[in-house]
Amino acid sequence: MIIDLKGKTALVCGSTQGIGKESAVQLAKSGARVILAARNKEKLENIKLELDGINQQDNDFICADFDDDKSLYNSVKTYISNKNIIHILVNNSGGPLPGSILESSSEQFIDAFNRHLINNHNLSILLIPGMKSDSFGRIINIVSLSVKQPIPDLGVSNTIRGAVASWAKTLSYEVASYGITVNNILPGFTNTERLKNLIKNIAVKHKRSIIDVTKEMESSIPANRFAEPTETANAVAFLASDQASYINGASIPVDGGKTQSL
Repeated sequence: MIIDLKGKTALVCGSTQGIGKESAVQLAKSGARVILAARNKEKLENIKLELDGINQQDNDFICADFDDDKSLYNSVKTYISNKNIIHILVNNSGGPLPGSILESSSEQFIDAFNRHLINNHNLSILLIPGMKSDSFGRIINIVSLSVKQPIPDLGVSNTIRGAVASWAKTLSYEVASYGITVNNILPGFTNTERLKNLIKNIAVKHKRSIIDVTKEMESSIPANRFAEPTETANAVAFLASDQASYINGASIPVDGGKTQSL
């Protein structure tokens, strides 16, 4: 199967590292023009150069802080005001800090809600009119396997991810008739900086070694290893394609079989 996204433009959020960056790379390899979005301008410039070497498209970036939902909204609104139609939106940003739910403050929940659900919603509302005009749209949310199975020491994240999944399911009903799909990808333990920080937090909290915690987490996965960001990015590219046009409102685990529920 060949995924051909030529003629399509994708906005990939949180695209300077991890799953976000690899998603941008895979979309570029599939022929899409990619608009990167993150806060670090230097990293954005370097990754844009990398993408330009892949697809020779007019790739671009938006420098914005995802902790400031109004600023992010205005930055993207200004960008698309120049008749830039974005067909594919990859909602992805850094997750809340590790910690148990009993140790979490109300402010942490509010900040995470704004960073994830509010930003996802605002960007979707901005881009859906353009998607409608081309009768093609893909909204892909990078969420977490915690939608199906809570992850220890990620109290705020577990809570917010469920809200995002429910929002996406509701939105999928409302836009399907316009050729727009809305789906969630639920990554399992993936070899990123976030996972390293989670392992370190668990090790410190329980006075264990990082090696022991890592081995225990790997052994909880039927595949007996962590995912690589590229493996999740492959799912993003597929959901963005014409081949995935009848997949809508789904939450798809990419977790090596770890999720025990259906």
